[in-house]
Formats: sequence, C-alpha cells, structure tokens
Amino acid sequence: MVPKPIIIIACKQPPTTYIPQFNTASVRTKEKPQTSQPKTLRTTPTKTLLALLTTTTQKLKNTNKTLQTSSISALILNTLDDIINTFIDPPIKPSVDPRHVLSQNFAPVLDELPPTQCKVIKGTLPPSLNGVYIRNGPNPQFLPRGPYHLFDGDGMLHAVKITNGKATLCSRYVQTYKYKIENEAGYQILPNVFSGFNSLIGLAARGSVAVARVLTGQYNPINGIGLINTSLALFGNRLFALGESDLPYEIKVTPNGDIQTIGRYDFNGKLFMNMTAHPKIDSDTGECFAYRYGLIRPFLTYFRFDSNGVKHNDVPVFSMKRPSFLHDFAITKKYALFADIQLEINPLDMIFGGSPVRSDPSKVPRIGILPRYADNESKMKWFDVPGLNIMHLINAWDEEDGKTVTIVAPNILCVEHMMERLELIHEMIEKVRINVETGIVTRQPLSARNLDLAVINNEFLGKKHRFIYAAIGNPMPKFSGVVKIDVLKGEEVGCRLYGEDCYGGEPFFVAREDGEEEDDGYLVSYVHDEKKGESRFLVMDAKSPEFEIVAEVKLPRRVPYGFHGLFVKESDITRLSVS
Repeated sequence: MVPKPIIIIACKQPPTTYIPQFNTASVRTKEKPQTSQPKTLRTTPTKTLLALLTTTTQKLKNTNKTLQTSSISALILNTLDDIINTFIDPPIKPSVDPRHVLSQNFAPVLDELPPTQCKVIKGTLPPSLNGVYIRNGPNPQFLPRGPYHLFDGDGMLHAVKITNGKATLCSRYVQTYKYKIENEAGYQILPNVFSGFNSLIGLAARGSVAVARVLTGQYNPINGIGLINTSLALFGNRLFALGESDLPYEIKVTPNGDIQTIGRYDFNGKLFMNMTAHPKIDSDTGECFAYRYGLIRPFLTYFRFDSNGVKHNDVPVFSMKRPSFLHDFAITKKYALFADIQLEINPLDMIFGGSPVRSDPSKVPRIGILPRYADNESKMKWFDVPGLNIMHLINAWDEEDGKTVTIVAPNILCVEHMMERLELIHEMIEKVRINVETGIVTRQPLSARNLDLAVINNEFLGKKHRFIYAAIGNPMPKFSGVVKIDVLKGEEVGCRLYGEDCYGGEPFFVAREDGEEEDDGYLVSYVHDEKKGESRFLVMDAKSPEFEIVAEVKLPRRVPYGFHGLFVKESDITRLSVS
C-alpha cells in the first residue's frame, strides 16, 4: 500500500517524496462505567435522601473540576510546546528537520498492521526459516511538532512469520509506558532526546514544559522514558525488545504471527536502570552479558545474566573517566571489550546549540578489556588505539597464544559527522589485534567499502569465525546491498546489490538446519523499492558468491528503514508461549 502524501506544518515547499500521515486522531476513548441501579427509596427518610444527593453532587463537581483542570493544564502546555517549536527553537538544521529526516522510506507507516498474508513471488521459503524474523526501528506515532532526529521515534516491530512455506507480515508498536501514555493523550508529551535539546533556550523551554507535565500528573518518569526502537534479544527464556535508554520490554509472538508486549522487565528488581540494546548471548552457555552507560559516575557498569535470566551483581568501571557514547561492545570466552571512542555525551554542548552527543577530536580512542567473569574492575586494562572509532562491534575472540585478543568492527571515519551528517561518514571494517600483556596493537583493513550493520553466524559469537555479512552504505544511512568478507583472507568473497532505487537494511544470518559449515545458511532482509513504493522480504543463499535469491516475498505494505533484527525459531516461539 502506498500511503497518501501530506504536507508537514511550516513546510514552505512540499517534500519531493511522500510522507505518510500520522494517526494523530488515535485517542482512546474510555467509556464511563455503568452505575449500579439505586435501591428502592420508599422507606428512605427525607434527610437521608437529601444527604445522599448532596454527597453525590459534590463528588461529581469535584470530578468535573479535576478533569477540567487537567484539560486546561494540557492545553496550556501544548500551546507552549507549539510556541517553542515554531518561534523559539524551530527545526533549522537538516539533521533535525522532519521534512528531511522523515522523507522517502524513513517516513513512518500509518498505524499498526495485524498479521496479514504475504505473497511469495519468487522461489520458495525453506524449512530452516520456520519461525519469525522481527526487526526493530523508529516509527513516530505523531507528526513531530518540532525537531526530530533519525534516532528518535517510537519503536515498531515488523515481523515476517514463516510457517511451511507461507508468510505473514505484522507491524506492532512496542507498548512502552511512554507510547501508551501519549497514545491515550493523543499527542506527544515528552520531547525527543536527540533533537529536542539543541540550544540553551531550547533546553530551558522544553525542559520546563516537561517538568510541568510531570508535576501536573501527565507523566510519571519512574515508569520509564525509553523508546525501545533499536534491537531484540532472546535470553533467559524470554524475548525482549531493546533500547538503551530504558529497561528491556518483554514481548511474545502468537501462533498466527501477532506480536504482544508483555511489559517492562526488571529481572525481579535487580535491573533498576537502563541496559544496552546490544547484549551478547553465548550460544554455548546461554549466558547473557550486558552493560549500561550514563551521564554520572560510574559512566560504565558491566553485568551478566545466567542461562535462566538471573542477573548477577553490577561491576562499576570507574576507570571510564568521561561519559562516552558506548553503543556496543563484544565478548570472548575470557573477556568483555569496550570501545571508549571520540563520541561523547556532553549536555553542556547543548548550551551552545550542539547535540547532546558530540565528537572530541583531541581524545585518543581506546579499548578496555575486562575478564568477563570479573567481580570488580581491578583487572580492567585500557589500550590506546588512535583513530579507531567503533560504534558497532561485529565480533571478538581469543587467539590460541592466550595473550592476544582479536576484534573485527567498522571504524567510523569522519566521526564528527555521526550525529549531524550521516551521509558524510565512511565506515571501513578492520581487524584489530591486541596483545593484553605487551599492549602492542596491530590493525588490518578488511574492506575499503562503506559498511555497517554487519552480522555473523551467531553460533560463533565470542569465538574465532571466518565470515562477515555487512550492509553497503550508499550513502549512509541508506544501504544498497550486502557483501560477504572472509576474515582469514582479508577480502570480499560475495556481493549483491539490490538494484536501482532499492535499499535494504541489516542482513541477518539464519543457519541451515542441516548445515555443516559456518556459512551454510540464509541472509534475510527487508528491501524497499523507492520508485514503486513497495517493500519485499528477501531470502538469500549466504554461501553463494552472488547471494542467490532463494525466495522473495512481496509485502502487503511498506516497511520503513530501521535498525536491528532477530530470527526466532518456531521451536523457541512455542517454548516461550508456554513458559
């Protein structure tokens, strides 16, 4: 379905590409409960009846007064929001202008989609894909009234459920506390994080309105402020949707392919703050390793979960001296590795009109290596690696000598453009070897292409592996194809371009059921044709040098570009549904 075009408010010139209309009228109307029938009043004394009527009238007046006050407060605060966004701090920069950011297939889709049958237009869906591929990404439920960044937006899960060669598509919002409160109100309540505080006056104005909304009871931040728009993970017998500004949200997939949000999950009260959107699950042990980062010390805190999802104690890392934008990390069988890069979180920069995340060219990037079962940071070692700015770590492993750790990751060149001008950055995948005893660091480029959103066969996570599958930036944040890199040879051994005006996202590797080699499996990804306005679900042979198309599914509506995905086997869906 091709959504109808709209004109965004304050747009001097209509966008050249369509921008679907937001469902701003999706306010849930709560019906008033039916009052019970009054008992007979034949024997009720006159004084008692008058007292009852007086009490009831007073309660109704108090209720109406409360509702009226609440409505007036909301009206005033919404008006202030409009004044701030129109006159005080409008979206001037392209990086936060919704007319630019939400153009083409970055625009959100209209409403949710229940499980809907899809048509296989090429090939057949293999039995190894019996299960569901779910991808997360930002999909704002309301038309932005002011600045909007690509990283902002309510999390929406797009899921292709495959059963015996047939496929259905389902698109559902993650029912976060923030999403539900704003959906019931019918408008955005909290300002966007990455775009809403880009100047002192904007910080003061939007911050004051947000505080006023909390004080008037419109929002309770204790229940979470996260968007949950980044990724997914399966561990501890639960399936989670993740965003690094909040706790995980547990979700479930129904037998017919629908997605249900169970709720915010704190692991029996042991996880009381936010968690990374990129936890690492050891396929051999079932353990999950994770961390959080923030604005106050300790700027980095490491922790882990056992195979049953029981959280172990926090390990604060005080040797992280400044709040770094630590989006991802890696594990080996012996270590956890953290990249302290030139991107930092600096709220003071907002005073001078900058982003809350900025680059510091004077800072020397470094890699921190901590024993993965450490109880404290006493054995943490930091190694300077000049010029290495890593946002996503593909994998890491211990070498046989017992002294060397190898990392493979895209290195961001021109990191200063990461938040403002994504189309100007170039990411080159490197292999970095660190001798943890001598501190000697060696580096080897594996590809000169602009690559990101790289994956491996997850059975090799934390172990030495051979193949990487990465999306081709053309330019970022659009991805025109996928390449396969042989880490041992240090060269590309496979490539597929999606075609003119066709762009995809992160490829995800699904192992073949009877596969014996590391690359025996399939790559799956959503691909969008910007000319036709149509989206497809592609299944490619990961072993083929040209990534031969195994199956192509025409989707019943457009799937916007997003972030990270996960394939969940049918056996896991069944197990989770009865747990």
